Amino acid sequence: MEELYELLNGQIFGVWFLIGAALVFWMQAGFAMVEAGFTRAKNTGNIIMKNLMDFCIGTCVFIPLGFGLLLGENALGGFIGKPTLAIFTDYTNFDWSNFVFNLVFCATTATIVSGAMAERTRFISYCIYSAVISALIYPIEAHWIWGGGWLAELGFHDFAGSCAIHMVGGISALIGASILGPRIGKFSKDKNGKITKVNAFPGHNLAIGALGVFILWLGWYGFNGAACTSLEQLASVFVTTTIAPAVATVVTMIFTWVKYGKPDVSMSLNASLAGLVAITAPCDVTDAFGAIVIGAVSGLLVVFGVWFLDEKLRVDDPVGAVAVHMMNGIWGTIAVGLFGTASAPGNDSVVGLFYGGGVKQLGIQLLGFVSVAAWTALTITVAFLVIKAIFGLRVTEEEEITGLDATEHGLASAYAGFSIMDVSNTMIVDANENTDLGTDDYAQASAAQKDAAVKVVQEAPLAQTFDTGMHKVSIICKLTKFDALKRALNDLGVTGMTMTQVMGCGIQKGSGSRYRGVEMDATLLPKIKVEVIVSKIPVDKVIETAKRVLYTGHIGDGKIFVYNVSRVVKVRTGEEDINALQDVE
Repeated sequence: MEELYELLNGQIFGVWFLIGAALVFWMQAGFAMVEAGFTRAKNTGNIIMKNLMDFCIGTCVFIPLGFGLLLGENALGGFIGKPTLAIFTDYTNFDWSNFVFNLVFCATTATIVSGAMAERTRFISYCIYSAVISALIYPIEAHWIWGGGWLAELGFHDFAGSCAIHMVGGISALIGASILGPRIGKFSKDKNGKITKVNAFPGHNLAIGALGVFILWLGWYGFNGAACTSLEQLASVFVTTTIAPAVATVVTMIFTWVKYGKPDVSMSLNASLAGLVAITAPCDVTDAFGAIVIGAVSGLLVVFGVWFLDEKLRVDDPVGAVAVHMMNGIWGTIAVGLFGTASAPGNDSVVGLFYGGGVKQLGIQLLGFVSVAAWTALTITVAFLVIKAIFGLRVTEEEEITGLDATEHGLASAYAGFSIMDVSNTMIVDANENTDLGTDDYAQASAAQKDAAVKVVQEAPLAQTFDTGMHKVSIICKLTKFDALKRALNDLGVTGMTMTQVMGCGIQKGSGSRYRGVEMDATLLPKIKVEVIVSKIPVDKVIETAKRVLYTGHIGDGKIFVYNVSRVVKVRTGEEDINALQDVE
């Protein structure tokens, strides 16, 4: 009976192993959605294509080379596995499950880099890089950890890939983005070429980005849990895999709320992934308390990482891949040596410093981190420099501004049927010595400041012979002011008006709008244009009423244009000029 139970248990977990692999494959969709949502619409097709090809190209090179280097017999003292073509020569006895399982993990490593290098990388160069990491870089270091290599023999522990996958992908992302350079307009420079400011490029669809995060979180239960061999171990892994990202997200929400005045949406989404990355290595050897601490640290670390790349390293990472994967991959690797506990189901050998295990495991984890990081940094740097020399890494300035969908794939738009004009890289407006941002106190504001906040442009008056006494007043203002403006004009006697939605761009004093911790000085903002035609009501009263309603003391409060009107015709009645205006003013 016991033998039957063990057989059934083995079969059940064999099936779960493959289901877990399918969940990890589904994570490719999550990565695609996060990257697409956090970047600009004009590059969406390119991003989808890169995430698709990561897996497809990875499969093509993993078959003849990558699989053998990862799981083949030890060679060169456990440095690599022996390449094998057993999938062709001995298919009957081939380890199909391990092949599929390790293939989907391999593709994940390559995908991480895509986000950090998004919106300015040549597609051909990206395909070559993806092949190199899937065929050589990842399989060799993964052999050290999971293929019976030298790190495994020392007792290094990385259950599901904080080090082998996420840190490797994150380091590759950092080096690739550094060599590639920032997107056009990401950093403002003075006349001497010194960077003076970081500019925010908001993602075009946070809903898609959030969907990607939820897909990834679901897939992570397979990512971390697929290799479990007992129900108790699987349940414990599910618990730690749930706690860490949840705590990380709450910590980031609170921290950004306190630091920036508002809880940051995209940073909180990144925090969920950061917590998942950090718990990936210790998920099977830690307990609930360890998962809480690991998650809390990762929530702070991801915010620090985004700031550090922008403000100190000056590396442009559109989706936060380095902060999420590299920094939290390192943290998760080290956390094994701190929070490993014998109380975790199935664990009796990995005990961390904080649970009475001393520094031995921590030392092994640090050695593994340094070794894998050094291997990755060396090989990926060589790969990128060779690709850059032969093919070139970066698209031209014109191609980048136009968008990679059109220039790399001949795709007019990933959103056929929608009118999308992405000019975000031209939306950088800087204050200078000629800029007066005004004052918030209406009583203290000078006439010049009031005129600057709500500028009036009036057409020259006509000669009395041609003056009809009718004028069109066109008011452009913030969407939030429309209701107040409508009521004020109505109180003045205006009952008819035309409203059009438009887009505006400019500097706004103290707007407080931030994206991923970077203050947004200018972007395309929704505005409205309200047009009224008046004859009996004095134009000056309309202007004064509009200025009073719209004024906040900020440049960008609005503009008022006044035009002479020579003729008005009411279509319904045929009435003309002043008679046609009697029921609208």
